[in-house]
Amino acid sequence: MPAIAFGTGSKWKGQDVTDYVSQAIEAGFSHIDSAQWYKTEDSVGRAIHESGLGRSDLYLTTKWSGLTTIPEAIQDSLKNLGVKQVDLYLIHNPMVITDLEVNWRDFEKIKEDGLSRSIGVSNFDLKLMQDLLKIAKVKPAVNQILFHPYNYAQMKELVEFSAEHGIVTEAYSSLQPITKYPGGPVDKPVEAAAKRLGASTTQVLLSWVKSKGVAIVTTSSNKGRLQEYLAVAELPPLTDEEISAIDEAGAKGPSTSIMTSEKANVRKWFKIASITLQLIFQLCFLVRFAYRWMYVW
Repeated sequence: MPAIAFGTGSKWKGQDVTDYVSQAIEAGFSHIDSAQWYKTEDSVGRAIHESGLGRSDLYLTTKWSGLTTIPEAIQDSLKNLGVKQVDLYLIHNPMVITDLEVNWRDFEKIKEDGLSRSIGVSNFDLKLMQDLLKIAKVKPAVNQILFHPYNYAQMKELVEFSAEHGIVTEAYSSLQPITKYPGGPVDKPVEAAAKRLGASTTQVLLSWVKSKGVAIVTTSSNKGRLQEYLAVAELPPLTDEEISAIDEAGAKGPSTSIMTSEKANVRKWFKIASITLQLIFQLCFLVRFAYRWMYVW
């Protein structure tokens, strides 16, 4: 799996991302990340087709987001992407799980049938990962999580557990110390490292993620920014002292209560959306059943 991916979620949800994915591929990205929830798979598929690249030249990740059954979701994703197989298929969020073992068996069947080369999860905490490994016949290849210096202390045990079991941690929203929490304690050590390396603070944050053995999902509509992200691979590594300084600063803020509150709000709205969709599917089933019953009668 390429160590950095171009993400098509977040601000891109529901949009036509054809041009942005094409731009990312031109800039040098070979890993494209999508999901059922993002509603971007069709335009990712167009960009892939228009690139003229062979299937083996691109690594494709997408996710089951609970909007349909798992077998329906993977077939829809493959159709939208215009491919016969994805490289990585993830459970998008534990909130969409109805039964962990049953759902994971569906994922293992997807791998067995050759519809995805690898299977994994996203947003799983340590307890869920431990529970999954107890029942998994095929271990998840990846756990994609929110990961940056300000939540590193909370995620450290999870990242280490995954590494011990050969599971890759993949980070999203790693630039939040710059984009969402500017002026925080991490700024000073990040800026000092950037000055030493002659690099941007963005590049230092991504280098810090790399130092933890974690892969990256990021995005931008700016081609220069995309090239900046990719150039991280060519930078000298951060020193142990720089990494420690960022770790220590990250543990000081922002307030854990603020981040916990934000996480709770996201979970609340995701749960509401999931329940609403399940009710809609049940209603559709009842309508279809009633129609068939009336037709027979």
